[in-house]
Amino acid sequence: MTYSIALAGKGGTGKTTMAGMLIKYLVEKGKTPVLAVDADANANLNEVLGLQVSQTLGDAREEMKTEVSTGMTKDIFMEMKLQEAVIETSGFDLIVMGRPEGAGCYCAANTLLTQSLERLIDNYNFVVIDNEAGMEHISRLTTSDVDILLIVSDPTRRGLQAAHRIVELTDNLALNVGRKMVIVNRVRDGQFESLGQALDEYKLELAGVVPEDLDVQQFDLDGRPTIELKKENEAVKAAYEIFDKMLQG
Repeated sequence: MTYSIALAGKGGTGKTTMAGMLIKYLVEKGKTPVLAVDADANANLNEVLGLQVSQTLGDAREEMKTEVSTGMTKDIFMEMKLQEAVIETSGFDLIVMGRPEGAGCYCAANTLLTQSLERLIDNYNFVVIDNEAGMEHISRLTTSDVDILLIVSDPTRRGLQAAHRIVELTDNLALNVGRKMVIVNRVRDGQFESLGQALDEYKLELAGVVPEDLDVQQFDLDGRPTIELKKENEAVKAAYEIFDKMLQG
């Protein structure tokens, strides 16, 4: 049975970095194979993971409209393109959804793509989905069936308010989400009391906090994959403690 974890949150909270840490954690704990899904239109999970992307599922949608060979059915074509889009590595694979659809009807392509992706996911123990910032992906039901919705916030009222609205939206849409938890990222000393008050006010379940870390910032600034951060790094240690509790709870 595949266990799925989707990450959401407003932009700039470190959501993709946290997704990379979660993938790193699952691989190091032997919970493989893991499928990483970059569902963000502004795809950059591959940079966090140190991988190059040459094919996306958005490309497959486009190609299906014009490039299906005579004698090949569209479902076989889409299955082939899906396999081409999977980037295989040791312990985890990555697939990038790509940019939103352009002009024209994509109903058939999206249906075939969804069916193929569902078959692919069954081959993995864990799926980690890095969603785009905000709430649009939830209203489009792209996060409709997950075991844990992990919302990443920064230590601001605006970030926690966005987290609250995401939880509200999943409730209103009656999505099949097991647990809804919040990680507060980049927390500084002295912020814990006001954080606790805001979390209580918005009735959010706290998974844990991750401290602000200069190494994480420097890796990002240098364009280095943050998956290469050492386990001794304070942010990585805090994230691993959260993941331990989250997956044992």
